[in-house]
Amino acid sequence: MAILGILMYNMLLIRRRRRLMKTIHLNLQKREELGTSGAKKVRAKGLVPGVFYAENEEPVAVAAKANELQKVVEQAGTSALVDIELDGKTTKILFKEIQNHPFKNQILHFDAYGVNLKEKLRLSIPVVLENRDEIHAQPSVLLQLLEEVEVECLPTNLPSEALVDVQNMEIGDTLTVADLDVSSIEGIDVLTDAEEAVASLQEPREEAIEEDDEADAADVPTVGETEGEGEDEE
Repeated sequence: MAILGILMYNMLLIRRRRRLMKTIHLNLQKREELGTSGAKKVRAKGLVPGVFYAENEEPVAVAAKANELQKVVEQAGTSALVDIELDGKTTKILFKEIQNHPFKNQILHFDAYGVNLKEKLRLSIPVVLENRDEIHAQPSVLLQLLEEVEVECLPTNLPSEALVDVQNMEIGDTLTVADLDVSSIEGIDVLTDAEEAVASLQEPREEAIEEDDEADAADVPTVGETEGEGEDEE
């Protein structure tokens, strides 16, 4: 049993390292087209306009291929490091602002900020409830009470998400920030209160469901009522 426990712990460490070391790449190019009209011209070429901000340097107008950027943003969001290639130089960045089209699945503009690997970052990362479809205690209702936690760490230690396994939760259980995996990873300071609730498992509200069904049934007109309405119209 002790050996099994050690193996499971080592597998968990490997998995965490993979999450921390995952590299995402994106190619950027400088653009000459500026302003609203310039942005339209860039988009017409299948590119997305953006601005790259580097420490102690002037902002640079850039562009990325729309399909490549979409995939990278889906992977990284605003909480994972991305390696950008610009003018033959690789730089680690974070997306700070991403403007999306209100109706289409399309990115209109992005801001990318260069990261100093020697300075700690403070930002929010998403909370992910693992195995939420495999909870043993059934029937049950899982409530996610916290969507993000704030962390502080060096860029090389930045996790893309905060995980907690909910598979073995029992009815009435509540998980807190202290139960998240990032709370026990060396080099990461979790700034959100450790006692703040993340998720709880509750019994289904059967009474509420039955009441809703009864209310729906009461709203259905009977044959007599329907015919009476027809006679009034005549």
